[in-house]
Amino acid sequence: MKYVVNNHNIFIIVLVTFLATVILMPIIKKVAIHVNAIDYPNSPRKIHKKPMPRLGGVAIFLSFMLGYMLFAQANSIMISILIGSFLLILAGSVDSITPLKARYQLIVHIIAASIVVIYGNLVLNDVSLLGLNIHFNEPFNYLITILFIVTFINVMNLIDGLDGLAAGISSIYFLTISIIAFMLNQLGGLDVILALIMLGSTLGFLVYNFPPASCFLGNCGSDFLGFIIGVIGLLGFKGATLTSIVIPICILAIPILDTVFAIFRRLLKGEGIFTPDKEHFHHQLLKMKFSPKTSILIIYFITSLFSAVSIFFALGDKKQAMIIYIILMLLLIFIVMKTDILFKHKKTILEEGRILKLEIAREHEVMNKRKKNYKKRKK
Repeated sequence: MKYVVNNHNIFIIVLVTFLATVILMPIIKKVAIHVNAIDYPNSPRKIHKKPMPRLGGVAIFLSFMLGYMLFAQANSIMISILIGSFLLILAGSVDSITPLKARYQLIVHIIAASIVVIYGNLVLNDVSLLGLNIHFNEPFNYLITILFIVTFINVMNLIDGLDGLAAGISSIYFLTISIIAFMLNQLGGLDVILALIMLGSTLGFLVYNFPPASCFLGNCGSDFLGFIIGVIGLLGFKGATLTSIVIPICILAIPILDTVFAIFRRLLKGEGIFTPDKEHFHHQLLKMKFSPKTSILIIYFITSLFSAVSIFFALGDKKQAMIIYIILMLLLIFIVMKTDILFKHKKTILEEGRILKLEIAREHEVMNKRKKNYKKRKK
């Protein structure tokens, strides 16, 4: 009975949703090509070298829907999650075909989160940590809960810049939630069912997205993953308490830090916070001459360390877990500060200057050859 949730074996839930995504992906790729939902390598910030279909999130969502119909129970909060998810998938799919402005996408994020909070009545009322208790009164409790979900949507959106990155980190998150629930013998909650369904769906997508990828998530996929991660964090194991909120923050330390640094980096440059660039954490690993696959594995490893701390936090001494978490966080920040993720170091500026001089020299050389050839033809 320990392996059963809602009268269904947990391995069956993961296997069915995994196979569903694997089977759906070739169809979704053809649909993406047909409707021109293609990510073209037409910008210096693009890492891929060839056009790539980017509706992978649709396959994950359809597998999620199948998992819901087979393994979950209908109630107001589940219906609100489905409605919010559908809006994100719809807006993200449209964006993959005809790019939408960031502010319009943000409006959809807020609407999707509001549906879960207001209609589903998933509200963060109390927060407690190490003896500190904070109570949120209306309407601040609604606003804080909406902000929480929207934050995770955008965190996963911003981190989705390398093959297998967003889907892999999400899979580690869903697996961690499932492990904690199994060890606590609390497999009956909606958060666990969602985690198991999403684990299978996302792993199935990784078959096509792990480097070298043949399909991208698209905004529909990264937004959907962030939305579900935020919802699961709020559902928690004992209701909406900080015990459940700490876990997604721990596991998603890299994307959260990456997002914070991206905001500061763009503000320091006088750019909008949604302005895309090529200075994220995974870009820094690529600059260190790591291959895309190695970069992904490094991020997976660091995320797994934070995942282990999350399990210790849920099962062991929370004070000790927080100390370990802070130490890991400081080490991660130290590593990050050695890169150009926040601001460019003098060495990087000199290197870029050297490269620029070489490019200018090559251009002059080409121009001189053209002039000589022109003079020869003229004679």
